[in-house]
Amino acid sequence: MRKLHQVAAACAISAIMLSGNVLAAAHGAAPAAGAAAPAAAPAAAPKKEETGKDIAFNRSKGNCLACHGMPTLPDAQSAGLYGPPLIAMSARYPNKAALRAQIWDATVANPASSMIPYGKHGVLTEAEIDKVTDFVYGL
Repeated sequence: MRKLHQVAAACAISAIMLSGNVLAAAHGAAPAAGAAAPAAAPAAAPKKEETGKDIAFNRSKGNCLACHGMPTLPDAQSAGLYGPPLIAMSARYPNKAALRAQIWDATVANPASSMIPYGKHGVLTEAEIDKVTDFVYGL
């Protein structure tokens, strides 16, 4: 029971961190009155487009590894133990739309789910959910 409590606490902390990032991005910090505007940054190299794997492994976005193990990926080092392992997903979800719906809001299929409703709460954009769905479906 103690181990389950520790895992649940870790997932809850992860959910709070994700919620905080979403709120901070939504409300953006405004510069203080009278403060000088920041100087324009020099043009940077074009940013590489984020893949579904990048989003799933990102601790401030998908953070799938906090709760799910991905046994087929050697670089999935922080394998979670709380959620089911993400393996043979195309066999478990023959309909890719059902997998996307589960990622968007798992509480629709299971009201007692502890999985964060990534789409419903705006943690991920629709495009990011599509990328994560494609990545997870291929596992």
